Amino acid sequence: MSDIILGKTQYGKAENRVVRIYRDTPRHEIRDINVSTCLRGDFSAAHLAGDQSDVLPTDTQKQTVYAYAKEKGLTSIEDYGLTLARHFVHDVGPVQGARIDIDEYAWERAVVEGQEHPHTWIRKGQEVRTAAATVDGEGEWVVGGLKDLVILKSTGSEFAGFLTDEYTTLEPTHDRVLATSLVAQWRFAGTDLDWDEVYAGVKSRLVQRFAQVHSLALQQTLYEMGKAVLVSFPIIAEIRLSAPNKHHFRYDLSRFGLENNNEVFHADDRPYGLLQAVVTRDDAPPAGPAWDLHRGWIG
Repeated sequence: MSDIILGKTQYGKAENRVVRIYRDTPRHEIRDINVSTCLRGDFSAAHLAGDQSDVLPTDTQKQTVYAYAKEKGLTSIEDYGLTLARHFVHDVGPVQGARIDIDEYAWERAVVEGQEHPHTWIRKGQEVRTAAATVDGEGEWVVGGLKDLVILKSTGSEFAGFLTDEYTTLEPTHDRVLATSLVAQWRFAGTDLDWDEVYAGVKSRLVQRFAQVHSLALQQTLYEMGKAVLVSFPIIAEIRLSAPNKHHFRYDLSRFGLENNNEVFHADDRPYGLLQAVVTRDDAPPAGPAWDLHRGWIG
């Protein structure tokens, strides 16, 4: 009979909601984030014998997240994540690796009587910015990103010439609405950069190429978007894109004696096609544990 052994383990404190307000001047600043910590190492004694002597409590991780928002500052989520990960690896003996995942929620200043208000904001309804910082004894890795970027264009998209079989009912189209809720993550080849500036630039390139490319397939559009990011930012080694196809079907108005020249659509939220692509450089440095998730199964 085979032996039963313990495989890889990890643990942490998920979804710590932190709001950091800078009040040093009359014009306040705000950063609103959701932080998940994940520690890796040899914690087998805790699993096999209930021995917690090497386990830094998840509550301590939570307290560190909040304390560092004040003590170390929170200007960019990438720097903040690296600072936390470095602390857990370098200052907590049993910890051999740490991953910090952060979502950031954007706010914009309220405009009152034509002027930006110094301490009132309105939550922006666009994308959520993301970052993942991983540190271990071999190095440091940062993955920037965004999710829930809902984007649509009303023309400039086709889908035709596809494979068919006896179950195919979809009609080809040369003029369709193309819409998605984009998730994009990009792996940096270094950590010495202006994170906010690069984020704004990457988002701009993604939107620009989505708009400009005459799409014969959403797959083609994803590749062109990823390529544009890598061309513009040599510091980025690869980018991963995930795009649900938010289908818009032309609604049949003929029964009412009305023509529908691609003007009225039924927005169907499910089921949906899900298209994913990785665009990378042929000389990209190894990814190491950059893509190892903080939740879910670990390999």
